[in-house]
Amino acid sequence: MNVIAKPAASPLGTPLAAALRSHVVRHTQKTFDWDAFPSNRGFPELARAQMRYIGAGGSPKVGEPGTLPPDHFTLSLIHKPIGNYAACHAHEIEESFLVLDGVLTVGWEREGEVCEVKLGPRDMILNARDIGHGFRNDGIEPVLMTISVDVGKPLPPRYLHHPKLGSDPVLSRAFGAAPGKTIPFDPAGDHPLQQLMARHVIRHAEARPIREAAGFQRRVYVGPGGVESETCRKEMWGIPAGIGVKPHAREVEDAIMVLEGSLTVGWEENGEAVEMELGPRDLVFNPAGRRHWFRNDGIGPCTAWTVIGSPAAETVKFEAA
Repeated sequence: MNVIAKPAASPLGTPLAAALRSHVVRHTQKTFDWDAFPSNRGFPELARAQMRYIGAGGSPKVGEPGTLPPDHFTLSLIHKPIGNYAACHAHEIEESFLVLDGVLTVGWEREGEVCEVKLGPRDMILNARDIGHGFRNDGIEPVLMTISVDVGKPLPPRYLHHPKLGSDPVLSRAFGAAPGKTIPFDPAGDHPLQQLMARHVIRHAEARPIREAAGFQRRVYVGPGGVESETCRKEMWGIPAGIGVKPHAREVEDAIMVLEGSLTVGWEENGEAVEMELGPRDLVFNPAGRRHWFRNDGIGPCTAWTVIGSPAAETVKFEAA
């Protein structure tokens, strides 16, 4: 185990400390918005709540106080009640669904046929550009998931099957699939939708861990070694207690959201160092060029979801603190 050498942190009243605080989003200081998607008004079966961290995602509520402005990606939490669904729609850009709690059914539609996959905790799908897709909670508990749209300001979604368009409610709930037109997900299947979806689904248990010399591990979900993308890289990090890395910087922005445990994050500038501790579902957004580090001062492991504003392979050489 690495012994953490803690930097001498500056007082919290400095400009650098204020800048770090302005780039941290606390889960307990946010509120779920049940009216984030006005197109669903009047359709209780479509109800879902959004908590915006970076950008507005697919919601028209851009520039919300307390939500960080986006650059290459957005990031939000979505709460989906039992039995509810999101109507089939398409985007001009990729977006990922990472399940945190519950079981989510995701459907992809093409020419009246739909391939459906069930995702459990820490499973992810990267929804391809211009592919009709929707999601549904058929489970026995609410679903909590992160959604990340891979552009700062996405266009409004283009709905394909939605009750407001006059679609039959049964057809809408099935993402546009008539009876007998739903295909189960099978990575080894020969249907074109199965083959396409198989290249965009990541199971946590099947993602190969990359063990860094600094003492933590990365699982690449999107990027080299995971789902191919031309926009952003997305990874799950496992950071044992007592592990930390030295300051480093990227040419693009990155965001770290703690899923379990706690993580101390810090910034460095001109010899000054400031730091803050993040708890579950807290997030830090590190701008491009900002020297930053992380350290697990907790008594247990930390799991973190990381989004990097470039699809390229990792170039940071993490050094143990």
